[in-house]
Amino acid sequence: MNNYPFEFNPKEPYIQQASDWIADVFYEKLPEAGFEVRDEQIYMAFQLERAYADKKTIFAEAGVGTGKTFVYLLYALSYARYTRKPAIIACADESLIEQLLKPEGDIAKLSRHLGLTIDARMAKSQDQYLCLNKLDDARSDFDGEAELYDDIFRKLPSFVYKPETMQSFHPYGNRKEYPELNDSQWGKVGWDVFQDCLVCDRRHRCGQTLSRDDYRKAADLIICSHDFYMEHIWTFEARKREGQLPLLPPHSSVVFDEGHLLETAAQQALTYKLNHHVFESIITRLLQDDIRESLAYAIENALTQSEHLFSLIERNSRSVQASNRKQIIWNAELLQQVNRFQDMMSEIEEELVFESGLFTIDEYQLKIVEEHIEMLQFALSLYKRQEQPISWVTTDKEGISLVIMPKWVKEVLQEQVFGLQMPIVFSSATLSVDGSFDYMTQILGIEDPLSFSVDSPYEYAEQMDVFIQGMDTEIDFDSKVERTLRQLGEAKGGSLILFPSMEQLERFKQSVQDGGSHKCEYPFLYEGSAEISHIIAQFQQKTESILCAVTLWEGLDIPGDSLSQVIIWDLPFPPNDPVFDARREDAVNPFDEVDMPYMLLRLRQGIGRLIRTREDSGSIVIFGDMLASEHVREQVKHVLPAGVNTQTI
Repeated sequence: MNNYPFEFNPKEPYIQQASDWIADVFYEKLPEAGFEVRDEQIYMAFQLERAYADKKTIFAEAGVGTGKTFVYLLYALSYARYTRKPAIIACADESLIEQLLKPEGDIAKLSRHLGLTIDARMAKSQDQYLCLNKLDDARSDFDGEAELYDDIFRKLPSFVYKPETMQSFHPYGNRKEYPELNDSQWGKVGWDVFQDCLVCDRRHRCGQTLSRDDYRKAADLIICSHDFYMEHIWTFEARKREGQLPLLPPHSSVVFDEGHLLETAAQQALTYKLNHHVFESIITRLLQDDIRESLAYAIENALTQSEHLFSLIERNSRSVQASNRKQIIWNAELLQQVNRFQDMMSEIEEELVFESGLFTIDEYQLKIVEEHIEMLQFALSLYKRQEQPISWVTTDKEGISLVIMPKWVKEVLQEQVFGLQMPIVFSSATLSVDGSFDYMTQILGIEDPLSFSVDSPYEYAEQMDVFIQGMDTEIDFDSKVERTLRQLGEAKGGSLILFPSMEQLERFKQSVQDGGSHKCEYPFLYEGSAEISHIIAQFQQKTESILCAVTLWEGLDIPGDSLSQVIIWDLPFPPNDPVFDARREDAVNPFDEVDMPYMLLRLRQGIGRLIRTREDSGSIVIFGDMLASEHVREQVKHVLPAGVNTQTI
């Protein structure tokens, strides 16, 4: 598996030999297999040579149809075999991972046409795996769905609940294995951040654990999500302290496919999530042992304070439109109670020093409690700094959770990602704003990256029509639904409707399902109603169907008649949630420095879902009240492909 894909001469520089081989692939081997020679693809290949030769970060902006995936896969593969360490291909989400690894995906094509055996394995995020403990809870619930979860239990491999030998173990429990479950149903049985895997007696028979053992053995490529890679970075030191292996093995290079979304993944990973019920379940383990009275009192006081603090946080939080995050209205009393809770954590820590010397507490249980208190202490201490953290509230079945994110995301990325002296490729059709990569370098903290842009080879002027909501047209919700249904009828289905938020998608879904004047003869598919790759497959097979989505602005690749129209329900400006509010506070001109670049990058991605081959054609429909602003309208027109026919609707 570690053999070079070309005849390697140790007396000559590796990178030059790799570059020559890749040139042969694009000029000779792939054309012999029926692929066209693409100047844009070859140009990108020579640009990536610089990044791999100098071990630098590069922004590789290549338009739709350039074949950029082939380019970065060839460099990542050859470099992995040269260094004897796998390359990481980090995708924006799980659906992109599936597309890369599917039987007719790009990895399979390269393997077949170049005669290579490529060892590529998938490393999915933890929340993409079944939790056996949550499955037991779901089976015991009397909510009418117990039979559904009983069926999942009955189909588990026998080694999960019977003592069998290790030879019979194999990976299981991947989200994709349960395509019929909607997101709400999966949430009842899928892993979540509050699962305490360290003390789970089933962890060695867990599908997530078995999957981890499998992908670590990959010789060439490990395919994961941005979220998973950032989780690896953020937990690297903590896992080493706990005697655990990092989530990913040592690797030779990293490719961030749809790299413009990495900051969002970094923000999600570099956070602390505090919850009263989780704290209670962990700290009360100490009460089961024969502990001193002073420690017992300290624990009881902390539990009372925790309950009071989270009740106070709930009363001082408010909903944010188009966001699942609630904003916290900070005041002196709330900060005072945060500090009081932190002082109580310090008191428990002092008591545990004495208690540990008496050996009355199980050593393993003590370690779990100490790790949790250490996390709480650090997270709460951020409120005492001059630059306070970004924080917000979320709500789920465990009640409310306080989420705390330090503002130094860029510093973490600089130190633990971009400072590792290895090739890092950001690949996307949308990395620049008005020809500049400054927006990406600033939000990620990258110093002196390499960069290039290459246009799509497609003739957009002949393949695409664009319809934009008029400047003087105010459209209420019902009117927008009617116009959308009219567009769907004219296109005879085969449409993708992109929504900026799940809130807007759900409102549209409710309106259409209620019937009345809002009727459509074509079937709708909604994100969240089943596993996402299953929904995409249904959409592709049913050429008259309509796919409504929030997360498919990037990566969706459906050529042909199945997708002949993309409707932008509203311009994808960032939400007014705490993360973007914090960035706006640091900007001189928030709208032009934060909101507009984000929207334009995402809009370009959404438009890019339509034309996937030279034979494709169709229309883009763009709605949005902000189009009434001449400044916004001109910016939107500026990012459209050159020469396209634009009409007002």
